[in-house]
Amino acid sequence: MQKRYQVLASLSVLSMITFLDRIALSSASASIMDDLHLSTVQWGWILGIFTIAYGAFEIPTGWLGDKLGGKKVLTRVVIWWSVFTILTGFSTGFIMLLVVRFLFGVGEAGAYPNISIVLNKWFPALERARAQATIWGFSRIGAALTPFVVFPLQTSYNWKMPFYVLGVAGIIWAIFWILTHKENPSEHKSISPEELAIIQADRTATKDHGLKGAAFWKMFESKNLWFLMAMYFCYAIGAYFFQSWFHTYLQKGRLIPKEELIWASSLPYLLAALGCFTGGWLSDKAIIKLGKKWGRRIVPMIGLFIAGLCLIGASLVTDNLTAIIALGIGMACMDVTAPVAWAVAMDMGGERSGAVSGSMNTAGLTGAYISTVVFGYLANSYGYNLPLLLIGMIVLAGAFVWFKIDATKTL
Repeated sequence: MQKRYQVLASLSVLSMITFLDRIALSSASASIMDDLHLSTVQWGWILGIFTIAYGAFEIPTGWLGDKLGGKKVLTRVVIWWSVFTILTGFSTGFIMLLVVRFLFGVGEAGAYPNISIVLNKWFPALERARAQATIWGFSRIGAALTPFVVFPLQTSYNWKMPFYVLGVAGIIWAIFWILTHKENPSEHKSISPEELAIIQADRTATKDHGLKGAAFWKMFESKNLWFLMAMYFCYAIGAYFFQSWFHTYLQKGRLIPKEELIWASSLPYLLAALGCFTGGWLSDKAIIKLGKKWGRRIVPMIGLFIAGLCLIGASLVTDNLTAIIALGIGMACMDVTAPVAWAVAMDMGGERSGAVSGSMNTAGLTGAYISTVVFGYLANSYGYNLPLLLIGMIVLAGAFVWFKIDATKTL
C-alpha cells in the first residue's frame, strides 16, 4: 500500500473513534437523563456546551497546527479528548457533566482542521475531496456503530462503561500515531520517489503569509471565505441535529420502541457514509469535466437542496418508517457536502488549510450550538417536529449559498 493511503487509513480510524465518542452521549441520552435527573432544557445545554467549546477553540487549534504541524497538535487533541471521554463516565450531576463536556469540546477542537493539514501535505489536489470523503465516510460509520457499542455495554454494565472503553481506544490510537506518522512525506524513509512526485506534482513554492499578527486576520477580508462559512453554518445545523438530538427525537419524539432503536438510529448514518464517499468521488470527477469552480460547487448544492426537502418532509409525516427513511436519505444527501466543503477549505487555504477549515467549522459550530440549545426549548414547548421543520428550511437555504463559493479563489 502506498504511504499516503496508510496515513489516510490511520486518520479514518481516528475519524471513526471521534464520532463514536461524540454520538455516545446522545445514544445514552435517555439513560443519562433518567439517572442524573436532567430535564429536556438541561440536556440541551449539555449538548450545546460541547459546541461552544469546540467552536471557540477551533480556529486557534487549526492555526496552531499550521504553525507546529498536524502530527503534534493532533496527538494533543486526541489525548485530551480521550481523557475527558473517560471523565464523562464519572459525572454525577448536571454541573459536573456540563463542565466535563465543555472541556471535552476544548480538547476535541481542531481535530478535523489538523486532519486537513495532514491531508494537504500528503495528497495532491485532485485526490483531496476523495481523501476527505474517506475521512467523513468513516466518521459516519463510527456514528452508525455507536448504538451497537453503547447499548450492549449499557445493558451489561451501565451508561458509564461505553465512555471508559472509548476513551481508552483514543489513547491507544494516539500512541500508534506518535510511533508511525511523519509530518512531511519527504521525511518518510520508505516512501517511493514515484509516490513523492505524485504528492508534490501540483505544488508551487509559497511563502508563509498570515500565520502571525495582522496578516492572519486578513483572510477574513475575503467574501469567498464568508460565503463558505455561511454555507457551513446552514449545513452544520442539519448535521448536528443527527449528532445531538436525533436519538432523543426517535425515542421521545417518535416513541420508537427500544428494540427498534438500534436500526432506526443507525440507518441514517450508514446512508450518510455512502453520501460522504459519493460526494468526494463525484466532486473530484466533476472537476475534470466542469473545472474546479463548478466541480466543487454543483455536487453539494444539489445534496443540500434534496436534504432540506427530506428533513422538512420528515417533520410533517406521522408514519415513523416514512420519517426514518426520509431522514436517512436527507442525511445521506446532506453529507455529500462535508468532504467537498473541507476540500474547498484546503483549495482556498493552501498552507493555511488549518486556519481556513477551522474558521469554516467555527461558523458551523456556531449554528450547531444555537440550534442545539434552541431545539431543547422548542421541543419542550411545541414538540419535536417544529424544530426539525426549521432545521430543514435552513439546510435548504444553505444549498443556494453555494452559488457564491468559488474554490478557484485562494486566500
